[in-house]
Amino acid sequence: MQRWRPAYVALGSNLDDPPARVRAALGRLRGLPGTRLIASSSLWASRPLGPTDQPDYVNAVAGLLTGLPAAALLHELKSVESAMGRTRPVQRWGPRVIDLDLLAYGSETISGPGLTVPHPGVQERDFVLYPLAEMVPELWIPGLGRVRTLAARVEDRGLMRLAE
Repeated sequence: MQRWRPAYVALGSNLDDPPARVRAALGRLRGLPGTRLIASSSLWASRPLGPTDQPDYVNAVAGLLTGLPAAALLHELKSVESAMGRTRPVQRWGPRVIDLDLLAYGSETISGPGLTVPHPGVQERDFVLYPLAEMVPELWIPGLGRVRTLAARVEDRGLMRLAE
């Protein structure tokens, strides 16, 4: 019998029509094997976290139920990025067509080569916590706390919810 786990994925883009890219990635998440897209946040506009000489981002969060192990889910997310034209940036936090990050995977804490869950820095990122709080404010992030509490602590760097 397949064991279903909740998983949360951050989506972001700042190139080639970012709202369309994020929506397209959400569509691709619907097609992941052994996985169901259960919910998604609004789209949010945010300033770049890293170098400021790049376009603003559009971000969202998706809630999944998955029967895939965490490493397999991450592999599927990276496959979606590649299929959508993502190439690894030369510059850390540089511009990208699409970025998918596994934020949380059930109540698990995972630290291994290529996979850390909860995602490092989740507790510091308004563009992750605000969309996540919109969907699941009571979600407990292992080792960090409730999403609503984390979101209340993080500085809003000009994040703005986009009209649908």
